[in-house]
Amino acid sequence: MEGTQITIVDHELSSETHNLYDVQIGSAAATIETLVTNSASMASSWISDTERIHRQNLRGLIVGLDVEWRPSFSRNIENPVATLQLCVARRCLVFQLIHADDSAPTSLADFLRNPDYRFVGVGVAADVEKLLLDYQLSVRNAVDLGDLAARVRDDRSLKSAGLKGLARLVLGMEIEKPKRITMGRWDNRWLTSDQVRYACVDAFVSFEIGKKLINGD
Repeated sequence: MEGTQITIVDHELSSETHNLYDVQIGSAAATIETLVTNSASMASSWISDTERIHRQNLRGLIVGLDVEWRPSFSRNIENPVATLQLCVARRCLVFQLIHADDSAPTSLADFLRNPDYRFVGVGVAADVEKLLLDYQLSVRNAVDLGDLAARVRDDRSLKSAGLKGLARLVLGMEIEKPKRITMGRWDNRWLTSDQVRYACVDAFVSFEIGKKLINGD
């Protein structure tokens, strides 16, 4: 199966705190509006806009969640989370926690703790634990997509499936996860377009898998 085509358009905003990108996925060219920011107020605006857009369906809101950090090659050092990615439908936030003026704005803490929302991801328990350790951000209702797929598809082997495997099985989508990006400098002040695309796709695909498994869409 050929890899799903993914392109990115950089809006090149003249801002020190944020930038916008359009990430287009697949032949149908689903466009994900992606905000990259180190500003707590911009992250808060993204959250309030998301809740306003989905105000009719906030109970059970599905949110794709992922984090990235700079890898460490020392056993004694583990770098903190650099970016938190959240995706709902065609909107994605890449919040640069490591550079944020306020790493844990109240709106973000409240959003992550909302018991009505379901935060879906692969290996999400480890991400949630790291957010709590590094930034005292608590995620109330995290759902591991491997566990969910195993229950919905009645196949215990899916518990250990990665995002690539679940994307192929559930969405019929072939995504790439290049090591050079996975192992890259996620703590850089300015992320590359390749990093933004990677971060957005992981959160968006997590959202889409979660939506399909939970709602049967």
